[in-house]
Parts: sequence; structure tokens; C-alpha cells
Amino acid sequence: MQQITIDVTNASHAGYAESICRLMAESAKARGTGIAERDPAYVRSKIVDGKAVIAFVDGQLAGFCYIETWSHGRYVANSGLIVSPDFRRLGLARSIKERIFQLSRDKYPDARIFGITTSLPVMRINTALGYAPVTFSELTQDEAFWDGCRSCPNYDVLQRNQRRMCLCTAMLAPSKNELEAMKYDLTEMILGQ
Repeated sequence: MQQITIDVTNASHAGYAESICRLMAESAKARGTGIAERDPAYVRSKIVDGKAVIAFVDGQLAGFCYIETWSHGRYVANSGLIVSPDFRRLGLARSIKERIFQLSRDKYPDARIFGITTSLPVMRINTALGYAPVTFSELTQDEAFWDGCRSCPNYDVLQRNQRRMCLCTAMLAPSKNELEAMKYDLTEMILGQ
């Protein structure tokens, strides 16, 4: 049986940044889908800051995902999800997304969590986590976020549509605190108070 570990990153994982970026680039090329390129120095900073999760199978790098904050912490994106082709079909993508989602909520309880993706499996995982499809207008309007799309092969589609739509699907989940407030309101309604 394979040993799978999914850890919140720290400085000891910094040496994996180049391999992670290579996996992302190879995956985008193989799938022929849009994915923004990541710089190893940027990925390394996320790793060192503890704003990422990394997965290993039998001690080998198997997957990764990191947190980005936008609009002064009002929005959080879980970005750069990757699973090595050697370790697909083990449920790693779901486990990584669950762990990064929880880390995002713990670190930024007031932030809404969003993502844009062309991947049907990622959309299914996001839906199970509580994301819902939304229009791009409901996402952060932070210019730096949209600038990150420039390296995507579909950037022209986004630009032609004035950032209202692209080939990606936008998904949004409520913040941890919004979710708690909704649960509280629902409990009060049920109890009739």
C-alpha cells in the first residue's frame, strides 16, 4: 500500500518549486488547456510562507496547490493545483483541494474562496466543497489577479469579452464566517426563534 502524505508547506519544501512549476507546464501542454505559467520564485515564496500544501506518495512529490489573496484579503484563490501523472487516480486532487480549502478558511476566515478552471474534475471537487458557479463580475476585480491570466493561451478570449467570460468557469465559496452565520440563521429558523 502506498503511503500518502499531504502537508502544509514550510521552508523545508522550498527545493520542490522548480519541479512543481515543471509539472504545471507539462500538464498544461499535455491537456492543451489554458493554465497560467508560474514562476519558481513565486511558488517558492508560497511554500516558505506556509500558504501551500504539498503531497507525497512514498516520499515522491505527487501534488501541490497554493493560496493567493486578493482585494486586501476579501478574496482567496486556491491556485496551481497539480497532481503528477504518475500518481493520478489515487484521489489526490480531492485530498489536496480539501486541505488547501481548509487552510484558506483557517488563515482567512473573512475571505470568500474562488477559483477559475477549465477542468470538469476540479469543478466537481469544488462543488462538493461548497463552491457555486458565478459570473466573473463576482470575483475579485484586483488587476494583479487578471494580469496573472496573461500567460494563459486563452487570454485573448478573456480580453475580447472585457473580462466578463472566458473558457474557464468561475466558482465561489462563502467565507468561513459567512458560512457560520448562515448555519446560525438556519438553526434559528428551524428552532423558531
